[in-house]
Amino acid sequence: MIGLEELLLRHAVALPSADWVREPLASGVMMIPVPHSGVLDSVEGQDAARATPNITELHITARLHDYIAAWPEGSSYLGFLFARAPTAHEVETALRAAHSKLKFTLVPRIPVEHPATRRMAHS
Repeated sequence: MIGLEELLLRHAVALPSADWVREPLASGVMMIPVPHSGVLDSVEGQDAARATPNITELHITARLHDYIAAWPEGSSYLGFLFARAPTAHEVETALRAAHSKLKFTLVPRIPVEHPATRRMAHS
């Protein structure tokens, strides 16, 4: 059996895949949204999120102290949650439950004066 990811990669590079059997469990990923723009100050609840039934992985990809822009201006996520379960409903429930345990603190950027133009800008 192969996972969905491998099946998609095989398809992308034109490798045969019709004879492969899909894994039996449903799986899903949540791209953790940025609630509002700001500098990522802290992330809490990672252990609790990882301990949620059917959650297989949590990757926080945003770096602490970096400015993170929310959509539509932004183009990234705070991280990713992965889940596997017997049904798609259980996967969705696990992803939502794990996400609810995470707390991201984003603080406003401090405006600074540009030394050459003397105009206020965000750092």
